[in-house]
Amino acid sequence: MSSDLFMPSTETVFERTGENTMIVNMGPQHPSTHGVLRVICELEGETIVRCKCVIGYLHTGMEKEAEYQTYHKCVVMTDRMDYLNANGNNLAHALAVEKLFGLEVPRRGNYLRVILAELSRIASHCVWLGTHALDLGAMTPFFYIMQQREMVLDMFEMFSGVRMMPSWIVPGGLRGDIPDGFEVKLRNFLVEFPKELGVVESLLVENPIWKERTIGVGVLSGAQALELGCSGPIARASGVAWDLRKSNPYSSYEEFDFSIPVGHHGDVYDRFLVRIAEMKESCKILKQAIDGLPAGPFNSSDRKVVPPDRSELDSSMEAVIHHFKLFTEGFHPPVGEAYAGIEGSKGELGFYVVSDGSNRPYRWHERPSSFMNLKSLEVLAVGRLIADVIAIIGSIDIVLGEIDR
Repeated sequence: MSSDLFMPSTETVFERTGENTMIVNMGPQHPSTHGVLRVICELEGETIVRCKCVIGYLHTGMEKEAEYQTYHKCVVMTDRMDYLNANGNNLAHALAVEKLFGLEVPRRGNYLRVILAELSRIASHCVWLGTHALDLGAMTPFFYIMQQREMVLDMFEMFSGVRMMPSWIVPGGLRGDIPDGFEVKLRNFLVEFPKELGVVESLLVENPIWKERTIGVGVLSGAQALELGCSGPIARASGVAWDLRKSNPYSSYEEFDFSIPVGHHGDVYDRFLVRIAEMKESCKILKQAIDGLPAGPFNSSDRKVVPPDRSELDSSMEAVIHHFKLFTEGFHPPVGEAYAGIEGSKGELGFYVVSDGSNRPYRWHERPSSFMNLKSLEVLAVGRLIADVIAIIGSIDIVLGEIDR
């Protein structure tokens, strides 16, 4: 990847290109730029002539830190990258490690993974919709949509006891099966959520102020989206019908019937419509998954990776020793490398893992959708008013935890 993709955070010199222009900084105060992102804009009047994204203010070094942790301990780091799509991050990491081992997860485990991944997609889109509306001066949608997100987080809490960073999907399967009462909770959500989403649509879709702020703003063509490496809703809103759940199915997505919402104009308004449609498609997938949830095991039978069942620990010393060794020493994948990508809430999210045969990755690298999509801001903002940058950033939907990793 080009080293000049973004200006380094230490770069402060940004010379004017014209006599009548001025330099203005946006950010890096959060939440003005959806995280600690700094956008340097060169303005002529209120029109943007040039802009640069400056990242690095939130750098955590998680990729390097992972090289000193066992594969199981890497799971909790994935949660903290795109923290709005934690289950999706867990899944991408697990798939990469399973590819190293050649592991197959049973159908029930795959269905449960799909349920968690689609709930994460909805929860992430809810945050995007609520904050995007707030950015443009619409307060009411935030209250409706965040109430629905709370229902999703309640379901995550039923699984793991944690609302945002569950670390529930692990190499070999999941940490546990579906909890009691979850199915009822999910079915109630699938009845209520589409109704409440419809209320938000009625507030925004034909709202003249909303349309004035979004239609024709931040237009990205399909060719530009591909050239910049964009993926997810931002690419699909530009007419690129690319979705890894369809093109490269994983975790049994080939068994579900759903559509890929695609836009035609590639502007802020189309990106809004595509994400709304995606939430509806996620509801279709969730209903199919819970209706057809297979019986049987949810974890792989490979004991090199999967710990013994808790019920065995009371009666088997061998199980206790096995459990102890897995969680203290970890497991040892064969020497090799693997990449696994999923369709995250913001686009293609993948992990590239290199194994040297030890109990920790030799190299652990994320293909982050937010990082790739952010570059489009430098194209979309040029020629627009400074006020439009707020709408454009919101429509890209970034999380700096994934960018500054």
